[in-house]
Amino acid sequence: MRDQVEKFQNVEKSLSESKGPFELFALFLREDSPNKWDLLISADWARADKKASINIIVEEIRKVLSDQELLMLSRLIILDKDDATLKAIQKAMHVEHGLAELSDNNFLGLAIKHAYLITSRREIHRKTNSADAKSHAAD
Repeated sequence: MRDQVEKFQNVEKSLSESKGPFELFALFLREDSPNKWDLLISADWARADKKASINIIVEEIRKVLSDQELLMLSRLIILDKDDATLKAIQKAMHVEHGLAELSDNNFLGLAIKHAYLITSRREIHRKTNSADAKSHAAD
């Protein structure tokens, strides 16, 4: 599986450079789905047009995976920015263009046998903007 994960790392890096950053790019093996992995992603550009984004991502994956390796994928899921599962994953682990492994975990009732997180990061909001807004509101 390590070879395939490296290929997904390359896909993530390529897409983040050409399309924009990911908040999440991860492979999950659910307890109830033996040897079939889900690719979970979250990115502003992917949410803008989910159907087109799925086509772009699949096209990139097909460039690097063999037909046999493609069979290991069960589904590709684009998570909304406010998705509770996304927030739970981001809270559990922070990694960007790297690799973190999780085993026997549970995210909001979703039993995960194994996971590879290539990118899991939260957007950082600047506090100065909200302070500025408050001071302008007082004007």
